[in-house]
Amino acid sequence: MQSKTKLTTLFLVFVVMMNSCASPTLQVQQNTDIDILSSFENTITNIVEQSKPAIVSISVTKKELKDNKPVKTSGGGSGFLIRDDGYILTNEHVVRGAEKITVSLSNGSTHDARMVGGDRNTDIAVIKINGQQEYSVLKMADSSKVRVGQFAIAIGDPIGYKYTVTAGIVGGKNRCFHEKNTLYQYHRNYIQTDAWINPGSSGGPLINIQGEVIGVTALNPGEGSTLAVNCDLAKEISEQLIAHGRIIRGHFNADMRSVAQGIRIESVKQNTSASQCGLKRNDIIVEFDGESVPSVSDFELLIMECQIGQQYPIKVLRQDQEITLDLTIDEMPLALVGRSVNTESVSWKTLGVAVRMLENNNYQRYAYLNSEDRGLMVEKVKRNSPGSKAKISRGTLIIAINGQEIKDGKNLETYLENNSDLSEFILDIKSIQGSEKVSLIK
Repeated sequence: MQSKTKLTTLFLVFVVMMNSCASPTLQVQQNTDIDILSSFENTITNIVEQSKPAIVSISVTKKELKDNKPVKTSGGGSGFLIRDDGYILTNEHVVRGAEKITVSLSNGSTHDARMVGGDRNTDIAVIKINGQQEYSVLKMADSSKVRVGQFAIAIGDPIGYKYTVTAGIVGGKNRCFHEKNTLYQYHRNYIQTDAWINPGSSGGPLINIQGEVIGVTALNPGEGSTLAVNCDLAKEISEQLIAHGRIIRGHFNADMRSVAQGIRIESVKQNTSASQCGLKRNDIIVEFDGESVPSVSDFELLIMECQIGQQYPIKVLRQDQEITLDLTIDEMPLALVGRSVNTESVSWKTLGVAVRMLENNNYQRYAYLNSEDRGLMVEKVKRNSPGSKAKISRGTLIIAINGQEIKDGKNLETYLENNSDLSEFILDIKSIQGSEKVSLIK
């Protein structure tokens, strides 16, 4: 009996000793876990605090037609500063059609903003505020280094709750979201995340734990996922908007599909640059300007960056023979870039041409223009109009009318109104064919 009691006592002592030995270890583990969580928590809160001065709330006033009557409406979204002189990146749909744009900073100050440029194809826009200070900015990340599974932090202004922070992970890269419209659709340009956003967050930054922008929140298609325009594309578009005021894209007008060897031409429309360079149905494009073209989307992206009116070598397989042709790049049609023309303008009704100002550094996108050129770019030509009969084409620069220099669209409209009795107009123009004078007869 005593031996059993001793054994029981020894066992109890052993358990107590083991517990006493284990407790410090368990306590250390618990402390370590808390330290790790605290460190992570501090990292997130520090990133948010450091980022907030560069993140803005955007309010817009628009004029829309309701029951055929103009009505003022208000809306807004989010954005963030990308240059210390006041350039702000946001979504194009946030500021589209805005008559007035107001920006609120984290310090409570408000500023009027002007539209620099917007691109409906990528839903990226740039606006600008003025000020005497250097503004805080966010740095753009390298999208090639973004990894699926990494943390993602969204900061924005959803439903009026300023500087709302949500967090999640990157759920996918190179996502597509093709809406049913006539716009050119980019491929693989979205980052997917489960960081929650709502209306008002649009245009805000999606940030990594280094405080760099990995995407611009743009869409909430539902099912718990948010889509953000990847940072490389957003940076590229914003830089072009700042430089040119708009995105001017090259275009190749032919039906195509990807095949094993390259890109097969399914059909070629008459009077296009594709037909004029000699491309035929069933030709297979294997190389463009010295680069291989593995898919239609890759080829279209190459074309979009080309200069309008410039010739580029294009290598094709035709009945197993390799030939090289010279392709002249067209400008992407208005419908594909989401622009329209003013059919109520005097120039459209009188001459059959819709025009826009040659602004900023637009000339850099056209091979036949230079920094000295000034005037109006022809956006569209009406069929069977005086402009069409004079063979004026889209992309033509109108420099003067009847010897009078054209400075802007209003200048042209005023001239045409004041000289409505004239039956003939002589235009000084510049196009891919060079500089010349053309006669337009009403």
